[in-house]
Amino acid sequence: MKLLSTTGLGLATAMAAGLVSSASAETELTMYYPIAVGGSLTEVVDGIVADFEAENPDINVTAIYSGNYDDTRVRALSALASGESAQLAVMFSIDAYDLIEQELIVPFEEVATTDADKEWLSSFYPALMANSLIEGQTWGIPFQRSTIVAYYNKDLFRAAGLDPEAPPTTWDEMVTMGKALTQGDTYGLMIPSTGYPYWMFQALAIQNGKEVMSGDGLTTYFDNPAVVETLEFWQSLSAEHGIMPTGTVEWGTLRQAFLEGQTAMMWHSTGNLTAVKDSASFDFGVAELPGNVRKGSPTGGGNFYLFKDTTDEERAAALKLMQFMTAPEQAAAWSIATGYMGVSPAAYETDALKAYTAEFPPALVARNQLENAVAEFSTFETARVRDGLNNAIQSALTGAKSPADALAEAQEAAVRLLSAYQ
Repeated sequence: MKLLSTTGLGLATAMAAGLVSSASAETELTMYYPIAVGGSLTEVVDGIVADFEAENPDINVTAIYSGNYDDTRVRALSALASGESAQLAVMFSIDAYDLIEQELIVPFEEVATTDADKEWLSSFYPALMANSLIEGQTWGIPFQRSTIVAYYNKDLFRAAGLDPEAPPTTWDEMVTMGKALTQGDTYGLMIPSTGYPYWMFQALAIQNGKEVMSGDGLTTYFDNPAVVETLEFWQSLSAEHGIMPTGTVEWGTLRQAFLEGQTAMMWHSTGNLTAVKDSASFDFGVAELPGNVRKGSPTGGGNFYLFKDTTDEERAAALKLMQFMTAPEQAAAWSIATGYMGVSPAAYETDALKAYTAEFPPALVARNQLENAVAEFSTFETARVRDGLNNAIQSALTGAKSPADALAEAQEAAVRLLSAYQ
């Protein structure tokens, strides 16, 4: 197994070229992988890949750890454009439309053709497949998947006279409890508004009864009254209720802020669960997100994609690697090590995950929330449309623009970007 940073990619490529003759019996796979959430994920992935290579000595996997999801997309596609070899990657589940439009990936129905393969394709949670199934074909395979969950400090709940086993289930309860929890240097709530603000906003909008996009990737609803009301509510958490800091809340430092007691509640990816469990010096809980009109969270995280410019031999080897990494025992071990979900019901039937969730019930929260989950925000021109929404959210939260004006501008830009696909 070869483990590379992007800085060593050029040298490694040159070395690999000189070793082709001696490695001719092996199928070489290059996999781009995002490391975006805290914890020693590289070590976990390294271990899984090493186990796969031990079972498949005729396949050699080069894992290239390439930063966050956006970095991974840029670096993997740049490598493909420059003629460097890459067969598969874990990238945002929401990248599917753009990857299809650029004709860079193949649907799995072209490679997963046996009865066993087809059974594998149907083995994942339907909510996690919502971003993968496009026009009747499967373009991505769930692996590093999540929902947003609410982490809360039970010790601070007790100190505020609140029931530590009863986190808020509605927006009104969240505001009321947030006020009781806001004491001194501690805020009641922090929702991150950098990194992935659209993701948090989509959760709030769903809870307010409105999706922000259509299911076919062609239409956005940023200027819908219920969506505008959603951003007004987010803004009010600091401006009116004082339970959250003014301005933006940093995605990358929020977990540490929670661990240091700067906030009693935080919304964040379930991918942080194991890191919080290992680091918290206080009693903490994990809950599904509260609702207003309804409960809900978008799914999140990454899918496996298979690149189009691959040989039949490479496709078969890549499929074998993906099937290995998503198998129930591996998915269970991955969930325990990271906090991400086991991607199939079978993962939660393994002895390992049954024992772990019995001992640590918060590990079931993200899975249970799938009942109310929806596909993560994704359209054609996803990156540009998403940037417009992110900018609108941040401009409203910082007071630069009103929520209505900010979202109207984002909607106008989205309509312009998507018009070519109508």
